This record gives sequence, structure tokens and C-alpha cells, in this order.
Amino acid sequence: MTCLATTFAALSDETRLAMMERLMAVGELPAGDLVADASISGPAVSRHLKVLRNAGLVTQRAEGTKRLYSVRPEALQAVAGWTMDHKAFWQSGLERLDALLAEDKS
Repeated sequence: MTCLATTFAALSDETRLAMMERLMAVGELPAGDLVADASISGPAVSRHLKVLRNAGLVTQRAEGTKRLYSVRPEALQAVAGWTMDHKAFWQSGLERLDALLAEDKS
């Protein structure tokens, strides 16, 4: 669970979530492109990317002097798996709420 907690902690930041969404939409990007997209400094983007790397959400590879980042799909599959595991819990809660509201109307 610690890994998943780290994943959610990393994704809880608005800037990091936006970076992940950009990388998922476009694919591999150099850090410089992510700096251009964000309204924060290059060093701040680097710190956010480090958090995402440490959480296992992105990979980094060097190509000359560039550092290219891409999403690790298996990390997002863990989030999807957790969500689906908890779907039954939320579904049953919503069904109980519907029943209670229907009972209240009658």
C-alpha cells in the first residue's frame, strides 16, 4: 500500500497531475517542453519531475543533453486497479442512498 500511497501523494499536486496528463496525451517529452507548458520555473519543474520519478510514475532517459520523460503505464494500472477494487463499495453506498431517498419520498 505504501507504493500506492506514494503514487496518490505525487498525483495530488495540481502541477504534477497536469504534467502527467500532458505526458499521457502527447507521449514522451523533454523537460524543456514541460517547463514551457507550466507557469513555474525550470528548477521547480525539475523538482516536480523528481517526485514523479520517485513515485514510479514517469521514467527518464537521456538523449544527448536532453532528459526525456514518459509515463509508466504499469504505475497507472495500479491506480486503475485500486479504483476498480473499490467500485463495489461506492456502488453499494449509492444504491443504499437511492433506496433511502426513495423511501423518504413515500
